[in-house]
Amino acid sequence: MLMPIVYLIGGFILLIKGADWLVEGASSIAKRMGLSDLMIGLTVVSFGTSAPELIVNIVASFQGSADIAIGNIVGSNISNTMLILGITALMTPLAVQKSTVLKEIPFMLLASITLLIMANDMIVDGYVQSELSRSDGIAFIGFFIIFLYYTFGIRHNGLAEKNGHSKPTMTLSKAWMLFSAGLICLGAGGNLAVEGAKAIAAMLGLSEALIGLTIVALGTSLPELAASIVAARKGKADIAIGNIVGSNIFNIFWILGISAIIKPLPFQPALNTDLLVVVGSTALLFFLIHNGGFHHRVFMWWRQERDYILNKFEGGVLFSGYILYISYIVYRDLFLVVG
Repeated sequence: MLMPIVYLIGGFILLIKGADWLVEGASSIAKRMGLSDLMIGLTVVSFGTSAPELIVNIVASFQGSADIAIGNIVGSNISNTMLILGITALMTPLAVQKSTVLKEIPFMLLASITLLIMANDMIVDGYVQSELSRSDGIAFIGFFIIFLYYTFGIRHNGLAEKNGHSKPTMTLSKAWMLFSAGLICLGAGGNLAVEGAKAIAAMLGLSEALIGLTIVALGTSLPELAASIVAARKGKADIAIGNIVGSNIFNIFWILGISAIIKPLPFQPALNTDLLVVVGSTALLFFLIHNGGFHHRVFMWWRQERDYILNKFEGGVLFSGYILYISYIVYRDLFLVVG
């Protein structure tokens, strides 16, 4: 029992330090290259923190493990939206740019709805079997290219207000080294934490199915969790939000796109409930941020940019939603499936 605990603690230490380096490096890169924190969060940071999902899905696709490939992305996106943003907002209220509320989050919602439609060939087209085909994968990659083109267009958003009076504290090469070191620590720390948690869960007699749906899915999202919390604590809300939004778009359009191109992924209709949770949680996030200060001023849709905020109340709503979802998973696997 001692070694799994050591792995778990060591993993969390690496995650915390790696996230600190990643955010510091990314912020310095943004300043040195004249890029906004939001663009860095949507691209560089989110791509880096989604590396565990990418690796897991590529291996799963080559091995023909469609359930792992799709389930990993679905579970990670739910964790990103409800758990990670929920915890981050509970710790530090997040001011959100207007473009994020009106453009990036709707794009994330589009990704979720597109996945729901393309995965359900039996319902939409009346086919005998549902799958994410190679043509679906190519379409996903096309959407991803459009997203990259969009992020290039917002590369200077917010610089006048945020970076205009601050000078970079390190050279560009040092910033990239710090970012790379942070990324390596996040990957190593996430792996150690997952392995330790899996071993502890196995010793406690939990089923492999339940472990996969909870610990493993959460484990691949640990880099996002660490990076977003550290970014928020450092006052880098654009990186914290951009990391999650970018990761969720990256997960669906890029990772599932590549996975489906490698080998078509059969889709089990039982996952539709989880896909609906992905869509619903994204819509909920849009509503909560759009109505910043939701518990004080409900249904006020004419807010100014500075009023877009995800505060502790909204964070609590998201976190509570994740707890309800995990409770449902436990009930479904221990009682419905077994029964």
